[in-house]
Amino acid sequence: MASEIVVALSTFPDVETARRIVREIVEYHLAACGNIVPQVESIYRWEGKVESNNEALVIFKLPRERYEEFENKLRTLHPYDVPEILCFPVSGGSADYLVWVGEVCAR
Repeated sequence: MASEIVVALSTFPDVETARRIVREIVEYHLAACGNIVPQVESIYRWEGKVESNNEALVIFKLPRERYEEFENKLRTLHPYDVPEILCFPVSGGSADYLVWVGEVCAR
């Protein structure tokens, strides 16, 4: 039976930081892959002010059973005080791809 797969999103201050962290997450088998979107503009409220910054967005794919370990590792690697880490269940997709995600992250 295939694992339940989730997609997790996180933003990073730049592509180099995102690349370094994604590589480590994938090397630890905590995500099958991470797609780096090199530039997104983020507008947000921080410490009482509205801020605007360019960031890199990463889209991670991983089995739900690895999510807690993934999030803990990402928090230790992430440079932000309060990193954006969002998780969404995958309700469908290419069966072969979803099986691959589960297999790549299996221990």
